[in-house]
Amino acid sequence: MMQIKVLLCTLLVSGIFCNHMYEDYKNHPCIRKCDSHFPRTCAYNFTVEYYHTLSKACFDCPFNATDCDRPHCVAADGTRRGIITVNRMVPGPGIHICYGDTVVVNVINKLEGADGVSIHWHGLHQRNTPHMDGVSMLTQCAIHAHSSFQYKFKPDYPGTYFWHSHSGTQRMDGLFGPLVIRQEDAAEPHLGFYDHDLPEHAILINDWLVELSINRFANHHHAGGDNKPASMLINGKGTFQRFTNQGNETTFTPHEVLTVEHGKRYRIRLISNGLLNCPIQFSVDNHSLTIIATDGFPVKPMTVESLNVFAGERFDIVIAATQPVGSYWIRTRGEADCIVKRAHQEAILRYQGSNNSLPQQDIGFEAGRRTGKKLNPWNKAETDDLIPVSQLVSLHANDDALTETPDKTIYMSMDFNKIDNYHFHDPLLYPISAVERSKHLYLPQINYISNLLPPAPPLTQYKDIPQELFCNSRSVGGNCSSEFCECVHVEKVDLGDVVEFVLVDEGKTFDANHPMHLHGYSYRVVGMGKVSRSTTLQEVKDLDAAGNITRNLNSSVIKDTVTVPDGGYTVVRIHATNPGFWFFHCHIDFHAEIGMGLILQVGEIHQMPKPPHKFPVCGNWKYTTPATEDEDERETVCPTSSAGSVSFSVSLTVFTFLFFVICR
Repeated sequence: MMQIKVLLCTLLVSGIFCNHMYEDYKNHPCIRKCDSHFPRTCAYNFTVEYYHTLSKACFDCPFNATDCDRPHCVAADGTRRGIITVNRMVPGPGIHICYGDTVVVNVINKLEGADGVSIHWHGLHQRNTPHMDGVSMLTQCAIHAHSSFQYKFKPDYPGTYFWHSHSGTQRMDGLFGPLVIRQEDAAEPHLGFYDHDLPEHAILINDWLVELSINRFANHHHAGGDNKPASMLINGKGTFQRFTNQGNETTFTPHEVLTVEHGKRYRIRLISNGLLNCPIQFSVDNHSLTIIATDGFPVKPMTVESLNVFAGERFDIVIAATQPVGSYWIRTRGEADCIVKRAHQEAILRYQGSNNSLPQQDIGFEAGRRTGKKLNPWNKAETDDLIPVSQLVSLHANDDALTETPDKTIYMSMDFNKIDNYHFHDPLLYPISAVERSKHLYLPQINYISNLLPPAPPLTQYKDIPQELFCNSRSVGGNCSSEFCECVHVEKVDLGDVVEFVLVDEGKTFDANHPMHLHGYSYRVVGMGKVSRSTTLQEVKDLDAAGNITRNLNSSVIKDTVTVPDGGYTVVRIHATNPGFWFFHCHIDFHAEIGMGLILQVGEIHQMPKPPHKFPVCGNWKYTTPATEDEDERETVCPTSSAGSVSFSVSLTVFTFLFFVICR
């Protein structure tokens, strides 16, 4: 017993277990120098609940700016709206650990609306722990209201990641936060490129709605309302809504401030929790950006004046504080759908020794335009100044994904298709042809299929899912280009296969973008190109067969989220060594939520890791009569589809009319 007590005391003194009871990540004991450390188990408590901006916790914010920094005060951009938070913070608590640490997160669901929730650790492969991937109804059941769930995993790569809800549209309302895994200096390939890598210099950016996302979702999909963001947030802060106090002095909610010392170089970890069709251009006035990593993996340094960050992407950049001491605008500026309402946001890069006044440069949507080199352009062909992300050079050693010929090639066409469906355009009651143009809803699909999440997670309850729900483009049957096709969309590959995905955005309907995120893997981006304003899957196949799509199989960049040029293609490769069911989907929330994704099954069920002990189960349930009861009892099935309801209603009306005519 004494030996056990000594061992426990030793573990506590060495700090191997870090229990997160802090709202301020700077005080978290797992934030430390990562050299020569004992691996730790870093535990966090996440309480999820509905909340509100500018709540009673904010007192006199924004008129008294210091009140905006009070605990539990979420000022956001000044728009008064409902939100969903972890520990009453937006973004939620930052997870900053060292490579080799184990993460434990206890999620307590206190959502008063009784919504289920799950948390995805975006970019982490969850090798050997696929049940911790956090995709509701794919890798786990949703965490029910009034219950809790414990995530436990050990990340397999250092880098910049983030966490977010993967249930419904909850991440659009504030359920997200940074996740950074640092490593020992000796293992850091870019150590000489920067002087500081500070937790407070993780920048999480996103477009932002001025209402709860489910309101906008229902309005857009069922009533023709718009889906265009009007605002943005930088680390949960910004200015959008004006406030005027009694003296008629206009004030705003506070900007995020990054403090730097003159002459020093800073590693900035830029994370996009992009929500809708809104690539975000990022720049810093009078400062160049040196890219040193993307999506967790190091690249050969490249210096640009600005870059686009698509939903789900991350870039590590170095900023040299060599300008005159003062304050400079950090700018985000939306493209695509964000152009409509000119969505933008600013933060401040402030040198030590300068005053607290705002930068003198103009702000606004147009002021955010930048000339010079731009990385990752939106739907533009490559030029000297427009550099696609596929041109980044990986510092990671070549691997088996870069073999000359893959074992399998999977073509995936994407577009918005004009097809009636019973979710949003009932073919009998309000088909597309019968409603005004502004209320047409085009379906974002892959291979003309809308993905359906199954009634139980296939990773743990495969046998509980009716097999007729599964399909892909080879098995679905029917003409999906004119008829609505919906199923649990699964592409299966063998464990150990080298798999190539040719992603084609046909671009016939809208000039949009689809940042495609793959769970469980990082892929090599071996090709990218824009064919024309629009293209077809067959045209890209013909180009490929003719040898007109080149593949870079040497030091190609490693990512887990990448855009597909509208009217073009992106080619990615994986070595399928991580068995499981992995979601491959557009990271625009509205697109993914109504079916723009598929499930990659890697390996057979028996090759996948077994669920943890007493892992939660869920699924469909139907009352069944025990064999001892009356066998003659029969079940009457009433029509539930729209077509059945209409038929039943018409029959009842005719019967009633005849009854009164004949029998009165």
